[in-house]
Amino acid sequence: MKTPSFRIPGIRLTNHEFTAPINYKNPSSGSLKIFAREVVSNANHYRANELPWLIFFQGGPGFPSPRPTNKHGWLNRALQQYRVLLLDQRGTGLSTPVTYQTLAKFGTAKEQADYLVNFRADSIVKDAELIRSQLLKPGEKWTGFGQSYGGFCLTHYLSAAPEGLAEVVITGGLPPLTANVDDVYRATYKRVLNRNRQYYERYPADIELVHKIVSLLRSKKVELPDCGVLTPERFQQLGISFGMTEGFEAIHYLLEEALITNAHGIEDLSFTFLRSLAGSQAYETNPIYALLHESIYCQNFASDWSAERMKAEFPQFRPDRSDGPILFTGEMIYPSMFDDYKYLQPLKNAAELLAQKSDWEPLYDVKALHKNTVPVAAAVYYDDMYVELSYSEDAAHKIGNCRTWVTNEYDHNGIRQDGERVLDRLFQMLRHEI
Repeated sequence: MKTPSFRIPGIRLTNHEFTAPINYKNPSSGSLKIFAREVVSNANHYRANELPWLIFFQGGPGFPSPRPTNKHGWLNRALQQYRVLLLDQRGTGLSTPVTYQTLAKFGTAKEQADYLVNFRADSIVKDAELIRSQLLKPGEKWTGFGQSYGGFCLTHYLSAAPEGLAEVVITGGLPPLTANVDDVYRATYKRVLNRNRQYYERYPADIELVHKIVSLLRSKKVELPDCGVLTPERFQQLGISFGMTEGFEAIHYLLEEALITNAHGIEDLSFTFLRSLAGSQAYETNPIYALLHESIYCQNFASDWSAERMKAEFPQFRPDRSDGPILFTGEMIYPSMFDDYKYLQPLKNAAELLAQKSDWEPLYDVKALHKNTVPVAAAVYYDDMYVELSYSEDAAHKIGNCRTWVTNEYDHNGIRQDGERVLDRLFQMLRHEI
């Protein structure tokens, strides 16, 4: 279904809604709504039907596509030659949402888990193909652009349905094709160790400050304004920002306001700090991220709470350490999160079932990828904290017709930092102009 267009300065936007099966292997199991937003430059709207399509896959999992407010950044570059489709991946944004409220309709944790297994990259790509069949002309292909997890989705797309793709650009998202989830998290912990070192080198006074904060958290139960509990482990999860441009600064400035002297003359945690911290953590509003993050690495094996198990190999991350700085963790999901976050608590049993699931279907056909003929250009960030360089390089070597730009000019969010330049370079690579 197509709704009337609306305009903001520089661009025209049109909303689209599609109906997709919950489970493509069992269409009678029910359906859900998939939302996507078409974006066209005002300068090109008169010839929009002549423009090729570019579909954008957002990072995540569990986050919707960007909501455009202007024509800046990567979108400005894309709109010079494409009409862009911003896909709200199933379960996110204006697609049928996954939240603790919507999952409450299921009577048991098993029913919740059985529903959630349909929200990985394989189903997202099937949604894209369904949309392509309805929105594009017969036989017409589109360009795929994937950021972070969006690149994982496009790699599956190249495995499963390359006939739908004219070309592919990926930023910070060439996935591990065959690695075990434990090896992925071992590599990630090492990256996070390095980021902690860099953080405390930049802000050495925060070593003592963080010790004070964690000491307070260990001495009493601290409830957050969102009704969750701020444990030392939840506090450490702020380190997920360390892989982004200005992530160090975001955490440092947050910590600056952490301590106050209360009415009784006792040092305490400020409401400002607690409120800001709670607002910075999006696991409850985007629970797919917490529920399915480890599964994006699973192919015929269970995650079994890999990040939690691998953490035991890195005692440096213990929140009770006294022999050095207390370290922040990174892009890891822990079972304790389903206790500490109030609106994840109803999903705890489903999360456990998903962690123990061992029959996840393969996401990547390495033989098919080796034979790939779809042009692929990928930006690989040398210092990426979230997507391990060695696995991205391995994927690039195994994907046919794939060119990479390996750079340390940007962090993982390069397209937010300098999107127009990054995307333009990748387009030039596709066309062998550089």
